[in-house]
Amino acid sequence: MIYTPRPYQKLISAHELELPRAGVWAGMGMGKTASTLSSLDTLSLTENRPALVLAPLRVARSTWPDEVAKWSNLSHMEVRPIIGSADERKAAVRDRNAGVFTTNYENLPWLVDHLGDRWPFGTVVSDESTRMKSFRLGGSGGRRARSIAKIAHTKISRWINLTGTPSPNGLQDLWGQTWFLDAGERLGRTYTAFEQRWFRKGYNGFGLELLPSAQEQIEDRLRDLHITLDPKDWFDLKEPNVVPVPVELPVKARAQYRAMEREMFMSIGEHEIEAFNAASRTIKCLQIANGAAYVGGTDSEIASDVAPWVEVHDAKLRALESVIEELNGAPLLVAYHFKSDLARLQKAFGYGRVLDNDPQTIRDWNAGKIRLLFAHPESCGHGLNLQDGGHNIAIFGHWWALEAYLQILERLGPVRQLQSGYDRVVNIFNIYAVDTVDELVIARRAGKRSVQELIMEAMKRREI
Repeated sequence: MIYTPRPYQKLISAHELELPRAGVWAGMGMGKTASTLSSLDTLSLTENRPALVLAPLRVARSTWPDEVAKWSNLSHMEVRPIIGSADERKAAVRDRNAGVFTTNYENLPWLVDHLGDRWPFGTVVSDESTRMKSFRLGGSGGRRARSIAKIAHTKISRWINLTGTPSPNGLQDLWGQTWFLDAGERLGRTYTAFEQRWFRKGYNGFGLELLPSAQEQIEDRLRDLHITLDPKDWFDLKEPNVVPVPVELPVKARAQYRAMEREMFMSIGEHEIEAFNAASRTIKCLQIANGAAYVGGTDSEIASDVAPWVEVHDAKLRALESVIEELNGAPLLVAYHFKSDLARLQKAFGYGRVLDNDPQTIRDWNAGKIRLLFAHPESCGHGLNLQDGGHNIAIFGHWWALEAYLQILERLGPVRQLQSGYDRVVNIFNIYAVDTVDELVIARRAGKRSVQELIMEAMKRREI
């Protein structure tokens, strides 16, 4: 198949070729990968240094190499992932035939340290550049961004930021990403200067809020670096069909939930679960809303595969079962959050598959071989194409991060459906526990209100 760019893809490529350091804010599914590969192909005619693409692991491993294989007029490009064990990464770096290398953000510190003064890449593409948002001068911020910041403006001549969600948590997200384009010229030499110029403390003493006219000023300063493309301006999109699936907690579970809100601890059988602060409490409340809660007292255990948890109710599982029955065999992507969610989903629906690191799983889903696919938003977003496998998604476990939520929706969202030739509406089944933190999370994603503000409001309503 020949890559024939759409009009907006031509704009993306032209922008990337015109500016040595450019940002592309284009809605998910608008073909940023193919457009950028076309740009890199053109640059290779005059550039004698290879390009490096930074991306989430699955995207570095599969999406960029697969995109080259997809288009016959780009198939001459060799894309080499720098992933795997240390020996495998070293072997990949020694490949002299590849013009484009990819690696995941987690490998950045190793790569910079391993190459040292022998850094070969003239162009860097930061795919999903929000991964660089935490960068700060002076040694703070994310370790990955700090590692490459040392050479970003000395050994790297071209830089491209790609994202569909440049500021998912507010305009504060923009400084770190933009620094790699202009070294702080537009938004301030330091993040502190950026904050002091355009923000003030929130009225309740928590967080930051924009000063009047700050958004317009920030957007004006960034306009020459970025091209912004909204899918709604280019497609006749069918809006997703959001189907609320409210779940009433059983009486006993409701009492336990209320106890967590009121007293910051609860007991289930012989297990005592304690939340040490307000943040922990919201996590525990979300767990109970889903149907299980971790025990042991430390939130760090949540990340462990063997962290102990106890089941509180199965109301959401029953609701999901009803959704599956309603779909009558149509494939369904299910978003979960906690490992306890996944364990319970697998037990309740033994035929379901988990989106893992095996590329064959994605191929099976897109081939219609998987009826039920469980996926965590943090591992399912960023560049994965799942639209061929279906157009139905259920949100079983809710979380505050807007970007992760948008990313998993767009794996099979309206733009991808339309681009793949499907005339069908995307159905989003929002399974939520009534009168719980689930509702606060949904409200947070729907607007721009702070988590702290929503929680305080809820506490006042319940007179806790």
